[in-house]
Amino acid sequence: MLLLVILTKTMCGGILNVLKELDVKKVIIGKQGEECSQYQEFCKIVKEKQIKVGVVRQGDVINIESNVKIRVLFPKNELIGDNILNNNSLVFKIEYKEFQMLFTGDIEQIAEEKILSEYKNTNILEATILKVAHHGSKTSSIKYFVQAVNPKIALIGVGENNKFGHPNEDVLNRLIDLRNKNF
Repeated sequence: MLLLVILTKTMCGGILNVLKELDVKKVIIGKQGEECSQYQEFCKIVKEKQIKVGVVRQGDVINIESNVKIRVLFPKNELIGDNILNNNSLVFKIEYKEFQMLFTGDIEQIAEEKILSEYKNTNILEATILKVAHHGSKTSSIKYFVQAVNPKIALIGVGENNKFGHPNEDVLNRLIDLRNKNF
């Protein structure tokens, strides 16, 4: 069985447990904009367990099988300085034949706008499924970004009764408007 772990921002506590408990062979990360205690713990675990770490950036393609690949769409080498951890989350697509799923990490409006400008006049952002950025936070999922992705399904990962009130009602309304083509 292939277990591929892709970290979409510097670290989240759960991934450390995955690395400790499972037989992970390789981890793929983006360039780190700043180090924190979780990243240091990550480095310690991968060194102890001799887990390979691949660092990817925009333009990289990882071929998993003949018809399955991961296309890294963001970030480039130059990182966004504003909210450096969230706005430099890995944004990537998993592609299988005509199916695509876009993962957006915790990017916010500034990163979405940068991504939109990078892929202007292309359909590269289009995806069957969108993993909505930043748990449906009000700082993400701007109208033009969700229009460019034009997903059939939008997934939002949130905890019940979370302290941030995610997902944001405006984000939900944008997704509903997209579904109903009210843009």
